[in-house]
Amino acid sequence: MQQTENRKRKSEGGSRKESKAGFLLPPAACRLLPAACCLLLSALCLLPVPARAQDVADKMVATVSSGVRPSLITYSDLVWQLALQPSTPLDSPSSENLNRVLNLVISQRLILQEAERLPAIDPTDEEIQNKLNDLVRQFPSQAEFYERVRRVGLSSEQLREIVRQRVAIEKYLDFRFRSFTVVTQKEVEDYYRDVYVPRIRRQQPGRLVPELAEAYKEIEAELTESKIESETDDFLDSARERAEITILNPV
Repeated sequence: MQQTENRKRKSEGGSRKESKAGFLLPPAACRLLPAACCLLLSALCLLPVPARAQDVADKMVATVSSGVRPSLITYSDLVWQLALQPSTPLDSPSSENLNRVLNLVISQRLILQEAERLPAIDPTDEEIQNKLNDLVRQFPSQAEFYERVRRVGLSSEQLREIVRQRVAIEKYLDFRFRSFTVVTQKEVEDYYRDVYVPRIRRQQPGRLVPELAEAYKEIEAELTESKIESETDDFLDSARERAEITILNPV
C-alpha cells in the first residue's frame, strides 16, 4: 500500500500555515480560526445529542483519492465493516483486524471511485435488498445481525449505503473483468490433468475421479474466478500506485 505522509511545505514568508490534516490555510483563515472554533463549539452545545448503542470515539483514519474528490475513511467505517463480518469480535478490536478492514475499505473506495464514473451500473433497489438479505443470512440469525449493527451505532440508512456500495463494486468488477474473461478448452484440460485429478486422489483416496466431461463446468468456473481474482488484484495494485492514500491516524 502506498502511504503518503502529510507533506512538509516551506512557509511563504510566514504567510501560510499547515493544518494537521495536511491542508494549507490562508493567513486570514488562520486569524479567524480561534473565533470560528468558539462559535462552532457554542453551536454544537445547543444541538441534541443522539443516543448511541456504543460510544465510539470517532477519528479520521485515512483519505483515498484517485484523481477525484478525496474519500475520507473514519474509525467508524472500520468498526462498521467488522460488525458486518460474522464471528469477528467488536469489543476492543485488535490492531490486526482494524488494519485488515482498513485495507479492505481502501480497496473498496478505489474501486467505487471507478465504478461511480459509470452511472449505467447504478444498483437498483431490488439488487440492494437482495444483497442485504444475503448479508443477513451469513449470520446465525437475523436478530444477531441487527444486534451487531445496533452495537456499533450503524443506522439503517448507513447500512443501506454500505450495501449499495458493495453492489456497485460487484457490478463494476463483473462489467470490467467477468465479461471479458475467457477460459479455453486447453486450460480446462491442463487443469483437470495437473491439478483436479491429483487433488482428488490426494484429498479423497479411493474416490472415483469424475471424467473430464463431468467436471468441465466446475473447472471452468473455478478457473474463471481465479482469473477474475488475479485481474482484480492487478487492477488494485495499479490503482494504489496511481492513487494518493494518506494515513492520518494508524490503527
